[in-house]
Amino acid sequence: MIKEHYTFKDFLPLIIILTSILVISIIIPILTDGNVMLGMRIFMGGFFIVFGTLKIIKLKDFASAYQMYDIIAMKSKTYAYMYPFLEMLLGISFLLNTVPLVTNWVTLIIMIISAIGVYLKLRKKETIMCACLGTVFKVPMTWVTLAEDVLMAGMAIIMIFMLS
Repeated sequence: MIKEHYTFKDFLPLIIILTSILVISIIIPILTDGNVMLGMRIFMGGFFIVFGTLKIIKLKDFASAYQMYDIIAMKSKTYAYMYPFLEMLLGISFLLNTVPLVTNWVTLIIMIISAIGVYLKLRKKETIMCACLGTVFKVPMTWVTLAEDVLMAGMAIIMIFMLS
């Protein structure tokens, strides 16, 4: 059963994971050369690797949950199964700084697509569990989910402009 009202405790796994990634992405650039782009790359790389890994742990359950709201996954179960591996690949690419322009464009596209699906579900006031942490943790889909997608898309846009 999905709750109508959520508490801080419901979001604790997400808060802990995001805080850990954020702290690392702030500390490393400060200890090196203060490079903002490096901090964003570390954040996005860590985000995609951790979240992708959590999705792979229960891949079948993730794919089923993801198909409930992602506009591409609704039409392609193959995409739903491939998505965590795409996240892992993006995470590695961010951390190794390989083909940064391509990495950021792909990130921008998939984050916009994800945001559209999340927005459509939220607009309909449908109450479902977010597949963002896979199905390892039960985190509700809320406007926080949409904010994560928009934040990642925004960082990709910033880095695309910084690289151009």
